[in-house]
Parts: sequence; structure tokens; C-alpha cells
Amino acid sequence: MIILKDVLADIAKAIVDNPDSVEVTEERKENGEVLLTLKVAPSDMGMVIGRHGRIAKSIRLIMKAAANSLNEKVTVEIE
Repeated sequence: MIILKDVLADIAKAIVDNPDSVEVTEERKENGEVLLTLKVAPSDMGMVIGRHGRIAKSIRLIMKAAANSLNEKVTVEIE
């Protein structure tokens, strides 16, 4: 079974220079939607967001595809 929190953490750790600083928190909203919050070191923020937000959009797209396979909805916030 796919664990969305772990998928997001693995993606982020592969991108950043400081994988030990990656933190992912999961929260379930009242409507059943999953809110994942990704926290990285300030020096790695640019790597996670990318030029014009392209990497962040790609991460969100991958996470939505993973959630779709579980019949869930997911929102990814990057801090």
C-alpha cells in the first residue's frame, strides 16, 4: 500500500542537499482530504520550488496521481 507521506518525503530527500532536514506532516481534513506539509532547510527551498515553480508543480502532480490510486484527494504545501 502506498503511504503518501513517505512518497513525498522520498521525493524531497532525492532533490535537496540536506535530506536530514526534510520533514513531512500529514493532516486529515473534515472533508477527507489529506493535507501534506513539506518542510525543508531554507537553503534547499529553491531546489524544491524550482524555476517558476516547475518542480513544486511536478511534485504536486505526482502526489495527486499517487492519491488518485488510493481514491483520495491530497494537497501539498511547501514551507
